[in-house]
Amino acid sequence: MSGRSRSLPLLAGIALMTAFAGSAAAHHSFSVEFDAKKPLSIEGKVIRFEWVNPHSWIHVESVDPATKKRVVWRVEGGAPSALLRRGWNRNSLPAGTRILIQGFASHDGDNRASAAEITFPDGRQLSLGNPATEAVAAAAKRSKKN
Repeated sequence: MSGRSRSLPLLAGIALMTAFAGSAAAHHSFSVEFDAKKPLSIEGKVIRFEWVNPHSWIHVESVDPATKKRVVWRVEGGAPSALLRRGWNRNSLPAGTRILIQGFASHDGDNRASAAEITFPDGRQLSLGNPATEAVAAAAKRSKKN
């Protein structure tokens, strides 16, 4: 086997690892980025709803109760496939929609959160299809009852 033909499988392997490295880094576990001990509520209006993989994102404008300043939160939801199974579609949260989000803050203090569910002004609630966040929220509710 020539040197060139031996290096071809090596180059192909490197190319594959490089291709998958970006998607592996983009997908993370809940506990790496968010803090289960920092539940929060965000009330505001939707600026934008991103229907993207591996997680959907809701951009919400709210007012910080302490400073009275406008704050834009980036809130992670489940994958579009998980949202579809819960009755969502890419038009479920048009800009201007008022919502209340129950979720968990990021470890780094950025205006980023992972959402468990949202509530609309009419009282209707929807799960954001993020199984890890839903599990953490359910555990928190159980511990409050005990």
